Amino acid sequence: MKKALSMLLVMVMTLACLSGAAMADSDKYLGVMLSTNVMSLDTNLATDGESFEVIADCIDGLMQMDAAGASIPALAESYDMSEDGLTYTFHLRDAKWSNGTPVTASDFVFAWRRICKEAGEYAYMFGSSVGCVKGAQDIIDGKAEPDTLAVSAPDDKTLVVDLESPVSFFASLMYFPTFYPINEAFYSSLEEGTYGTSPETFLSNGAFVLESYTPGTASLTVKKNPDYWDADRVKLAGIKYQVVGSSDNALVAFKTGALDVVTISGNQVASAKKDAELASKLAVTGAGYMWYLTFSQTEKNADGGMLANANLRLAISNAIDRESIVENNVMDGSLATYTAVPPQFAASSTTGADFSEDQMKFVDYCDFNVEKALEYLAKAKEELGKDSFTFTLIYGNNEGDVIAKVAQAIKSQVEANLPGVTLNLQPMTKAERLDKMQNDNYDVALTRWGPDYADPMTYLGMWITNASNNYGFWSNAEYDQLIKDCTTGAYVADYDARWDAMYKAETLVMQEAVIAPLYTQANANLISSGVTGIDFHPVALNRVYKSAVIE
Repeated sequence: MKKALSMLLVMVMTLACLSGAAMADSDKYLGVMLSTNVMSLDTNLATDGESFEVIADCIDGLMQMDAAGASIPALAESYDMSEDGLTYTFHLRDAKWSNGTPVTASDFVFAWRRICKEAGEYAYMFGSSVGCVKGAQDIIDGKAEPDTLAVSAPDDKTLVVDLESPVSFFASLMYFPTFYPINEAFYSSLEEGTYGTSPETFLSNGAFVLESYTPGTASLTVKKNPDYWDADRVKLAGIKYQVVGSSDNALVAFKTGALDVVTISGNQVASAKKDAELASKLAVTGAGYMWYLTFSQTEKNADGGMLANANLRLAISNAIDRESIVENNVMDGSLATYTAVPPQFAASSTTGADFSEDQMKFVDYCDFNVEKALEYLAKAKEELGKDSFTFTLIYGNNEGDVIAKVAQAIKSQVEANLPGVTLNLQPMTKAERLDKMQNDNYDVALTRWGPDYADPMTYLGMWITNASNNYGFWSNAEYDQLIKDCTTGAYVADYDARWDAMYKAETLVMQEAVIAPLYTQANANLISSGVTGIDFHPVALNRVYKSAVIE
């Protein structure tokens, strides 16, 4: 205990020094908590919300989000769309990189070709299941060269993009960091693999420039970019980020003034609500992320592929009390979730209805129902010829202290409600967890996914056969066809028919318990008095600081 307190005191003193340094530089630096380390500022390698947030601090794309989340112009001063919805022509404004060179349409061409060629985790957003940029899927699949991508720069200020099929939300994709530009001459001048690893190897064209950063370290700093095209809008002198791994430490850092914006969970939320001063600074916002269990369905894992049995997965899903988890463990306003597409981010453009407003539509497959769970387990035992099963549940030990509590709760509930099923817990870093999932080296994983754009396909696209984010390696021909019909086929031009087809696809995921949804995350934010103008979003970028002010 003494050692823990000493370490906490050292951290708080460090944070206080950082805050003091910020105040010495300017009274408008903002101290902000990050939950995990920023591992990469390369738009082809970044895979987490924290990295995307910092990238978006420093780089603008063609479009950006307004306070309500709508897509509005950024580097593209305007754009035109052809009548058939297959060609977008973006007209760029005058803007500069932080080395003084102009931002050109060719910067987008280079960045997009590079991402498709290297086929990173987010390259799928260019492909046939999302962005439908013509030629992208063949490049991603290694069947074509990058220069076949249907994106061109007829001049420095004009970017032309051809699509395979109309995408109703294409303009909103443009504010996601995967679609940001990279200056080719600067990139080519660097040693291979070093882009985005330091202020010297990273160029900005956005509201802030990178001041200090080393991949994986606990702190980084950005400062205002005086040459930003919209510099008059930016009032902060900079942002000092600090990684804080526990809610306890976050609350201490906020109370001491070491940080201005922190996220708390669990008992700390209840404590803050009882304190009048803290309660006045508490703001609960939708984070968009859905936490869920994914199951490896290959023979390589899970006791020779036992989790390929749908009844066994359904048994586990129905043995979990999600309401208890959010009320007794998470405690930050998060919502128990029973659908593969979480609520409160995707609304129909014709009816305005939330795609997942009805959280009981799959009650036959996903519920807390011990009797039903036992029925599924009995079927699984008969089909598999086994009476007991032992699996390992992996989770991140640097994704907030609440995740360990959630993992323990899942273990306790599953083992109590399913005789013969054992879940061993294995904590590890988030990076290690992702590596194991991507390389099919796990049994069960506690993971999350945040919506990259405001359409159900941001989730449903994950379970296409061989998709990069299909961590369970599930395959279903009917599902693949439904998704194809929604993206490039029969339902592209019929919005309501597409909506219905996505419901059918989601039903297949839930019927087979491809995942076990747990809860849709909320963020309980503590924000210092006088700090206003931070835009919070459940989609793509959770926090945007371009309009933030410290009074």
